[in-house]
Order: sequence, then structure tokens, then C-alpha cells
Amino acid sequence: MSRVYNFSAGPSMLPEEVLKQAADEMLDYNGSGQSVMEMSHRSKVYDEIIKGAEALLREIMNIPDNYKVLFLQGGASAQFSAIPLNFMNGSGKADYVITGQWAKKAYQEAQKYGEVKAVASSADKTFSYIPKLDKSEFTPDADYFYICMNNTIYGTVYHELPDTGDVPLIADISSCFLSEPIDVSKFGMLYGGAQKNVAPAGLVIAIIREDLLGNARDITPTMLNYKIQADADSLYNTPPCYTIYICKLVLEWIKRTGGLEAMKERNEKKAKLLYDYLDESKMFRGTVVKEDRSLMNVPFVTDSEELNAKFVKEATEAGLVNLKGHRTVGGMRASIYNAMPYEGVEKLVNFMKEFEKNNS
Repeated sequence: MSRVYNFSAGPSMLPEEVLKQAADEMLDYNGSGQSVMEMSHRSKVYDEIIKGAEALLREIMNIPDNYKVLFLQGGASAQFSAIPLNFMNGSGKADYVITGQWAKKAYQEAQKYGEVKAVASSADKTFSYIPKLDKSEFTPDADYFYICMNNTIYGTVYHELPDTGDVPLIADISSCFLSEPIDVSKFGMLYGGAQKNVAPAGLVIAIIREDLLGNARDITPTMLNYKIQADADSLYNTPPCYTIYICKLVLEWIKRTGGLEAMKERNEKKAKLLYDYLDESKMFRGTVVKEDRSLMNVPFVTDSEELNAKFVKEATEAGLVNLKGHRTVGGMRASIYNAMPYEGVEKLVNFMKEFEKNNS
């Protein structure tokens, strides 16, 4: 059976080169006589894997020395609690921008721990845009300012970061992680689930400025205390060993294929192909305002739920899978992460053109 083009929002496609290397090393990693799946996280051979993954991430993202890199469990959602527990420890206040379901959930979780303000929201138009921010609405003594940088469900992305002054900016970058260069120094913390661009599900990577560590509330569970995890080099307990190993292979692939500048160039090319067709189509239309469109997640609809369902069914039969949109948006969504080749998007657009021709 030939491989399909998987447009899932996550877990998503991985580079074929990575999958083949992992398959080759499944029974015997680097002459150790064992699989990484079986390996002790305290062993010398695994220590080289996890430290190698961190070194590659630092190199590829140009992470400054005064930032810690943590390999954690619990997914991005666990950080919704961990962030206020670790950082909402000065004024007890924080600002959030609500641009989708994940930002909303993070905001709701933070409300359990302090005085949390929604400084802006795009809920009025089903999160189809990034709201313009009024700095006079920001809380001057907030402990941090929180955004979800790329909104997986709704297909929006921040092209310009909020100017938060001395207030640390914290961003969930789950669905745009490693898709293009990013200036880490502009953030107090960046974090993301790995199952979009980085690795299989089971791993979340956090990049945290060192001066923010060490002030967690007394009630913070040990496993959610970033300082404890940092001091233990992400090995306080057994980490998701195999997922970190795949992460290292993906980072090697990114470096080998030109780094984040090359990723951005390829992602822009893929996205342009799809958006250009959506803008000219008489049947399909994108759901996001043009200036806030994501390179990673592209929601689109027809004017008929029946036609949407027919499209998803026939696309699946054609080897274009997981195109059904999130229930809050409807229609379709094509997630075109780093590992999605240009040919996959090309095949999707050609299929859409044929579908439009046959159903007009």
C-alpha cells in the first residue's frame, strides 16, 4: 500500500527519511544491541541522545545561553496550569489574548490561580483573525503576558508580536514550532507539543529564560515545577525517551535540509499554492482574514455541509486524509507542516480543482 498524504492537525506527518532511519535502528541503535524503546534513560547511550537533541535545538533556533530547554510530558495542556503556578508569583496578575480554543483553555486554567485579564479576543468572528491590541488595556504589573502564536483549529498566526515591555511574553508555539526562524530573546517562555512539526505525541518542549525560574508556588506539583525539571536536565523521572529520539532525528533532518530559513521558504511556497487557489475558487473559500493566515493550518469551506462531507469522503478515497475541519469551524482544514511535501499540497489543489469542476 502506498503512503497517503496526511493533513491531520496532529499527530501529523513525519519526514520519510526520519521514519526510515528509525525503522533501520529499531532493533539495534548505533551498535548498542537494543532499541531506544528499551533503553534506560540513565544510560550513557541515551544521555547522548537527549543531550544531542538539546544541542541541535539550540543551534537550529539560535537559543541564547540564558535559556533552559526542557523536555517534558503532559502535552501543551499541562502547561496551562504549570505556567501560572511557576510565574504568576509577583503581583498575581496575568494578561491573555484569546485567539482560539487553546488560548481560551489556558486563560480559564490560569483563572484558578490569580487575577487574569483577557485583554483582547477574536471570539466574535469565530477566531478568524488576530485582534488588534490596545496597550492601554495591558496590566502594567502583570507577571506575564500570554499568547497562542499559531491557532491550529482556526488557522491564524501572529505576524507581529505584542510589545509587552518589561512584562515577560509567553507563547504556545505548538503548531508553528520549527516552521520558520523565531527570535527566542523576545520571549520569557516558548513551549509546544511536539506532535505537529517535531516528533510523535508524548513530548512537550519548553524554552524558558533562566531568571524566571525558581519562584514556583509552594503548592506546585513537583512534576510541574520548571526549576526542578531544569535542575535535573529533564531527567527527574523517565522522560518520553523514544519521542525525544525521534525529535533528534527530525532536528538532524531540518539541519541537513537547510535549517529554519529553508523550512520557511518551503512552507511559504506550499501555503501560497493553496491560498492562491482558495482566492480564485468559486466553490471553496478560506475562513481567515488574509493578513492573519497561518502557513501551517489552512481551514476552508464550501457553502454546503453536504458538499463539504462529499469532498472529505472523496479526498480520503484519493489518499488525501484527515481533511475534515474542526467542529467549531466546519468544512475542511489542511495542516501542511514541515514534513508535508510540496507534491502533497499540489495533489490536494489539483483534486480540489477537479472536484469543483465535477460539482459545479
